[in-house]
Amino acid sequence: MRRIVGIGILIAGVILAYYGFQESESIAGQAEEVITGSPSDRSMGMIIGGVVLAAAGLGLTAYPGRKGAA
Repeated sequence: MRRIVGIGILIAGVILAYYGFQESESIAGQAEEVITGSPSDRSMGMIIGGVVLAAAGLGLTAYPGRKGAA
């Protein structure tokens, strides 16, 4: 069961990071980066959150725990 949840979290993390990257590369995102000198908080939050979720999902998938453990 943990492996299935891990795969779901991994997929959600990859999707979130992808959308964050797409937002940072959009015209509005690039314009904000030119004006402020740094990417938007929203796009960075999506990228960082996606990477964290993907890492957690990978951890749950790779190390599902002991069989029979509660």
